[in-house]
Amino acid sequence: MAAEDEAVMGPGGDKLILRGLQFHGFHGVMREEQTLGQKFVVDIDAWMDLAAAGESDSIAHTVSYTDIYGIAKDVVEGMPHNLLESVAHSIAKSTLLKFPRISAVRVKVGKPHVAVQGVLDYLGVEIMRHRKKA
Repeated sequence: MAAEDEAVMGPGGDKLILRGLQFHGFHGVMREEQTLGQKFVVDIDAWMDLAAAGESDSIAHTVSYTDIYGIAKDVVEGMPHNLLESVAHSIAKSTLLKFPRISAVRVKVGKPHVAVQGVLDYLGVEIMRHRKKA
């Protein structure tokens, strides 16, 4: 896979997948968003080698989905951010810091209820972060 493809599609290989996580948070630049809050939907992909877990059938050889879920919950339901970019970055950074076995993480954060005149599922951001080489 070319480096350009990897930047768009991710690093390839094994990954943990979390989809459609829903939380109530107070993120946004509008005062109403910061006082009333709203629903946020989060998707996370976390790349790591899952071969040992596949062979052993042991949780000790992987990262628990619930631990990654907990990071997303803490960030989205925690301290307000003005930008979804900052929310997504905080989730990705915390995930990479807490789990050294994860080599890369993709985080998508969407706002389904936005003040836009039109029909939509959600508006949001998607970021990709790779572990820095030592």
